[in-house]
Amino acid sequence: MCGFIGGLLRGAPITADRIRAALRRLEHRGPDHADWWCSQDQRFLLGHTRLSIIGLTNGDQPLVNEGGDIHCVVNGELYGYRAIRAEQQAAGRRFATDSDSEIALVLYERFGADFLHHLRGEFAVVIADERRRCLIAARDRFGIKPLYYSVHDGNVLVGSEIKALLELGVPARWDREGFFAECHSARTSDRTLFAGVRAVPPGCYLVARDGEVTIRSYWDLEFPDRQTLAADRRSDAEIVAGFRDVLDDAVRERLVADVEVASYLSGGIDSCAVLGLAQRHLDRPIRAFTIVFGDAQYDERVLAERTAALTGSTFVPVPVTQEALVGAFSDALWHAETLVFNGHGVAKFLLSKAVHEAGIKVVFTGEGADEVLAGYPPFRRDLLLHNTEGQAPDEVARMVAALASANQSSRGLLTADGEAAPGLDAVATRLGWVPSSLEVFASLAGKMLPLFNPGLLVELGRVNPYTDLLDSLDPPRRLAGRDPVNQALYVWGKTMLPNYILTVLADRMEMAHSVEGRVPFLDHHVAEYAAGLPVRHKIRGMREKHVLREAVRDVVLPEVYDRQKHPFMSPPARRDDDALGAYCQDVLRSKVVEDQPFFDPQRVRALMDGLATSDPDQRAAGEGVVLRVLSTCLLQERFGLSA
Repeated sequence: MCGFIGGLLRGAPITADRIRAALRRLEHRGPDHADWWCSQDQRFLLGHTRLSIIGLTNGDQPLVNEGGDIHCVVNGELYGYRAIRAEQQAAGRRFATDSDSEIALVLYERFGADFLHHLRGEFAVVIADERRRCLIAARDRFGIKPLYYSVHDGNVLVGSEIKALLELGVPARWDREGFFAECHSARTSDRTLFAGVRAVPPGCYLVARDGEVTIRSYWDLEFPDRQTLAADRRSDAEIVAGFRDVLDDAVRERLVADVEVASYLSGGIDSCAVLGLAQRHLDRPIRAFTIVFGDAQYDERVLAERTAALTGSTFVPVPVTQEALVGAFSDALWHAETLVFNGHGVAKFLLSKAVHEAGIKVVFTGEGADEVLAGYPPFRRDLLLHNTEGQAPDEVARMVAALASANQSSRGLLTADGEAAPGLDAVATRLGWVPSSLEVFASLAGKMLPLFNPGLLVELGRVNPYTDLLDSLDPPRRLAGRDPVNQALYVWGKTMLPNYILTVLADRMEMAHSVEGRVPFLDHHVAEYAAGLPVRHKIRGMREKHVLREAVRDVVLPEVYDRQKHPFMSPPARRDDDALGAYCQDVLRSKVVEDQPFFDPQRVRALMDGLATSDPDQRAAGEGVVLRVLSTCLLQERFGLSA
């Protein structure tokens, strides 16, 4: 796991001082070694900061082929590399390192851009090909690893984080339409909050030649149509056994490392399943790190500790207080480079810090299970409202109400709470219905819009972010004829998964402390298997992730097996004298509110006045709005963004 920069330089030169500054900005991603290479004609640039995990003594980068005309940098882990390495060695190809990363270089030299189909794992790869006079930058299938690019002063620049591109000379400016789309959680996967900076979408690669950039897709998740799913004749037992096999294989592959592999652990079935499967493959206890909150409604210590005992793992509690959240909030935002609506990302930042301080570089994480197996409450609501079984309306209404009642801790964040922002009619027109997740985030946006500067809101409101989103998804080809739950999963996988879950709750918070997160549920073999399942194996009745529960029943507690999904959230501020409440009041009444270009300072302060006199439950439900405004102010302050 590492960080990198790269460039195809056809314009203003990049000085050595800028290159070194950019690599310093990425030192947290790779503190073990840093180096860079520039071609003799000064047209190609690659830089790398290394977190050594495999091939500890000889895996430094940039890598170079035997002919010296193809160079490469890699961030991430490539699983199954030993078999690929042996196959290529048998064909006469030589390897200069013991690192898994080198297979990317060798496979590219043999297969060209098709090498991506041979890679399995979490990765971003940049290849400087002097033969073909092009730069290729590719991102893994789900966007687990970040990859950004910018065309600036004639140069095509790429990097693991936006802050590195800024050091290379890209100006720090707000992308106003990107920001507006983010407020609706409808930002396309190629857009950022920074003008002139784009993300390579998941499952895609960039080709830069002569200063021009082309984005090409090499993989996408395919959901079968409803007729195909209805014709599935596999027994329940066969389906469960198949899922157990692919998940266990994904876990086993992710145990390969030359350093200790630990695990994050909550009281939910995702992390408990991963830990339970992983521990069966090891003869030493896995250290399992658990966030411990002081608020019982959000704390999962009891189930996590009992799971560690069941599996024979070592339980490591990590207390996270509101004071600690406040102390780390600004730094976590600087690493995330996007808005947050809860303190959970900051809590993961603190968890990763504890893992780093324990001397660990690699952890298992449970992210992705909800995305491939419909774990979040909106997906269950979609099943109730939009399935084809024709349930009685009063029974549907009762179950929808029960679902909302059972998810009070995420009210306003994962269950709709309030009037939706305009624009969803475009979704209804093109899909024939509106996924509940879009309704949820439109209700959150509906609370934010009254805070915008009126003139700016008129300008931004001319563009419907949902229209741009749908244009990027190609609904007739990707969504038409699919079950509504699978349509909703596809939309979520193109928005919330890469833009938020894998950023705010995964890679950026882990790599802030030089910790690599490994994500078995987003192994593409697991995801493809899950995509082909009849929906009843994802949601059965009101119980989500049915096939996972059955597949890992022997390695989890009965209470975990039976437990409904509880989305990971940190406790909200319920009073102004809470540390987090006081912090929000301080920042949102300070001068930094005057500096950001989106929200009217008077309206923000009126919001804070209203919160000061509201009851604790109202405050908690509205915290998503407050933290998004807070995030805006902190990003403005840390990056000095211009309008």
